[in-house]
Amino acid sequence: MSSFRDIVANPLKLRLFLVTKLPSAYFAGVRVRYFDGERANVSVPYKWFSTNPFRSTYFACLAMAAEMSTGLLAMNAIFGRKPAVSMLVVKMEAEYFKKAISHTFFECTDGHEIAQAVELACSSGESTQFTATATGKNTAGETVAVFHFTWSFKQKTQT
Repeated sequence: MSSFRDIVANPLKLRLFLVTKLPSAYFAGVRVRYFDGERANVSVPYKWFSTNPFRSTYFACLAMAAEMSTGLLAMNAIFGRKPAVSMLVVKMEAEYFKKAISHTFFECTDGHEIAQAVELACSSGESTQFTATATGKNTAGETVAVFHFTWSFKQKTQT
Protein backbone atom coordinates (compact mmCIF):
# COMPACT_ATOMS: atom_id res chain seq x y z
CA MET A 1 0.00 0.00 0.00
CA SER A 2 1.36 3.40 -0.91
CA SER A 3 1.60 6.18 1.61
CA PHE A 4 -0.06 9.55 1.22
CA ARG A 5 3.39 11.08 0.73
CA ASP A 6 3.95 8.80 -2.28
CA ILE A 7 0.75 10.11 -3.85
CA VAL A 8 1.69 13.76 -3.24
CA ALA A 9 5.21 13.13 -4.57
CA ASN A 10 3.86 11.71 -7.85
CA PRO A 11 3.20 14.70 -10.15
CA LEU A 12 0.67 12.85 -12.30
CA LYS A 13 -1.36 11.54 -9.34
CA LEU A 14 -1.29 14.94 -7.66
CA ARG A 15 -2.41 16.77 -10.83
CA LEU A 16 -5.21 14.23 -11.33
CA PHE A 17 -6.32 14.75 -7.72
CA LEU A 18 -6.33 18.53 -8.14
CA VAL A 19 -8.19 18.47 -11.45
CA THR A 20 -10.88 16.06 -10.21
CA LYS A 21 -11.28 17.16 -6.57
CA LEU A 22 -10.05 20.78 -6.48
CA PRO A 23 -10.37 22.16 -10.02
CA SER A 24 -10.45 25.84 -8.95
CA ALA A 25 -7.14 25.39 -7.13
CA TYR A 26 -5.65 23.64 -10.15
CA PHE A 27 -6.71 26.35 -12.61
CA ALA A 28 -5.62 29.13 -10.22
CA GLY A 29 -2.15 27.58 -10.28
CA VAL A 30 -2.00 26.36 -6.68
CA ARG A 31 0.90 23.89 -6.47
CA VAL A 32 2.55 21.76 -3.80
CA ARG A 33 6.19 22.80 -3.46
CA TYR A 34 7.21 20.63 -0.50
CA PHE A 35 5.55 17.96 1.60
CA ASP A 36 6.99 15.51 4.12
CA GLY A 37 4.12 14.82 6.52
CA GLU A 38 5.39 17.28 9.12
CA ARG A 39 5.60 20.34 6.89
CA ALA A 40 3.84 21.42 3.71
CA ASN A 41 4.61 24.32 1.41
CA VAL A 42 2.05 25.31 -1.22
CA SER A 43 2.25 28.22 -3.66
CA VAL A 44 -0.19 30.35 -5.59
CA PRO A 45 1.05 32.50 -8.47
CA TYR A 46 0.28 36.08 -9.20
CA LYS A 47 -1.26 35.74 -12.65
CA TRP A 48 -4.37 36.74 -14.57
CA PHE A 49 -6.56 33.91 -13.24
CA SER A 50 -5.71 34.57 -9.58
CA THR A 51 -5.78 38.38 -9.47
CA ASN A 52 -8.45 40.85 -8.37
CA PRO A 53 -9.24 44.33 -9.76
CA PHE A 54 -6.82 45.87 -7.23
CA ARG A 55 -3.80 44.23 -8.87
CA SER A 56 -3.10 41.70 -6.15
CA THR A 57 -3.83 38.02 -5.63
CA TYR A 58 -7.50 37.44 -4.89
CA PHE A 59 -8.03 36.51 -1.23
CA ALA A 60 -9.87 33.30 -2.16
CA CYS A 61 -6.83 32.08 -4.10
CA LEU A 62 -4.63 32.86 -1.11
CA ALA A 63 -7.09 30.94 1.10
CA MET A 64 -7.02 27.93 -1.25
CA ALA A 65 -3.25 27.66 -1.04
CA ALA A 66 -3.22 28.24 2.71
CA GLU A 67 -5.92 25.62 3.31
CA MET A 68 -4.12 23.12 1.11
CA SER A 69 -0.92 23.50 3.15
CA THR A 70 -2.83 22.50 6.30
CA GLY A 71 -5.17 20.05 4.56
CA LEU A 72 -2.33 17.97 3.11
CA LEU A 73 -1.02 17.41 6.62
CA ALA A 74 -4.52 16.49 7.83
CA MET A 75 -5.07 14.09 4.92
CA ASN A 76 -1.70 12.51 5.63
CA ALA A 77 -2.76 11.89 9.25
CA ILE A 78 -6.04 10.16 8.30
CA PHE A 79 -4.87 8.35 5.15
CA GLY A 80 -5.54 4.59 5.20
CA ARG A 81 -7.01 4.49 8.70
CA LYS A 82 -9.46 1.71 9.55
CA PRO A 83 -12.03 2.73 10.56
CA ALA A 84 -11.85 5.89 8.51
CA VAL A 85 -11.58 9.35 10.04
CA SER A 86 -13.54 12.32 8.73
CA MET A 87 -12.04 15.79 8.57
CA LEU A 88 -13.74 19.13 8.15
CA VAL A 89 -12.76 22.79 8.37
CA VAL A 90 -15.00 24.31 11.06
CA LYS A 91 -13.40 27.75 11.29
CA MET A 92 -11.03 29.96 9.34
CA GLU A 93 -9.40 33.24 10.30
CA ALA A 94 -7.00 35.31 8.24
CA GLU A 95 -4.68 38.23 8.82
CA TYR A 96 -3.34 40.21 5.86
CA PHE A 97 -0.15 42.21 6.16
CA LYS A 98 1.04 43.02 2.66
CA LYS A 99 -0.41 43.16 -0.83
CA ALA A 100 0.19 39.84 -2.65
CA ILE A 101 1.75 40.93 -5.95
CA SER A 102 4.07 37.99 -6.62
CA HIS A 103 4.07 34.25 -6.02
CA THR A 104 2.91 33.57 -2.46
CA PHE A 105 4.19 30.50 -0.60
CA PHE A 106 2.17 29.13 2.32
CA GLU A 107 3.89 26.92 4.84
CA CYS A 108 2.35 24.89 7.64
CA THR A 109 4.58 23.02 10.09
CA ASP A 110 1.84 21.51 12.28
CA GLY A 111 1.97 17.94 10.94
CA HIS A 112 2.92 16.38 14.27
CA GLU A 113 0.20 18.23 16.20
CA ILE A 114 -2.43 17.36 13.57
CA ALA A 115 -1.45 13.68 13.83
CA GLN A 116 -1.84 13.90 17.63
CA ALA A 117 -5.35 15.39 17.24
CA VAL A 118 -6.30 12.52 14.91
CA GLU A 119 -4.91 9.98 17.40
CA LEU A 120 -6.95 11.57 20.19
CA ALA A 121 -10.11 11.42 18.05
CA CYS A 122 -9.49 7.72 17.37
CA SER A 123 -8.66 6.76 20.95
CA SER A 124 -11.49 8.74 22.56
CA GLY A 125 -14.16 8.15 19.93
CA GLU A 126 -15.01 11.84 20.23
CA SER A 127 -14.58 14.67 17.79
CA THR A 128 -11.37 16.66 18.29
CA GLN A 129 -10.30 19.98 16.86
CA PHE A 130 -6.95 21.49 16.04
CA THR A 131 -6.13 24.94 14.68
CA ALA A 132 -3.35 24.80 12.11
CA THR A 133 -1.49 27.90 10.98
CA ALA A 134 -0.33 28.63 7.44
CA THR A 135 2.01 31.55 6.93
CA GLY A 136 2.19 33.06 3.45
CA LYS A 137 5.32 34.82 2.26
CA ASN A 138 6.13 36.53 -1.01
CA THR A 139 9.22 35.94 -3.14
CA ALA A 140 11.13 38.50 -1.04
CA GLY A 141 10.40 36.47 2.12
CA GLU A 142 8.00 39.07 3.55
CA THR A 143 4.89 37.84 5.35
CA VAL A 144 1.82 38.54 3.22
CA ALA A 145 -0.86 36.75 5.26
CA VAL A 146 -1.38 34.27 8.07
CA PHE A 147 -4.32 31.88 7.99
CA HIS A 148 -5.66 29.80 10.87
CA PHE A 149 -7.77 26.77 9.96
CA THR A 150 -9.58 24.84 12.68
CA TRP A 151 -9.93 21.23 11.57
CA SER A 152 -12.34 18.81 13.20
CA PHE A 153 -11.53 15.08 13.20
CA LYS A 154 -13.89 12.25 14.08
CA GLN A 155 -13.52 8.54 13.67
CA LYS A 156 -16.34 7.14 11.54
CA THR A 157 -18.46 4.41 13.06
CA GLN A 158 -17.98 0.91 11.71
CA THR A 159 -21.00 -0.68 10.09
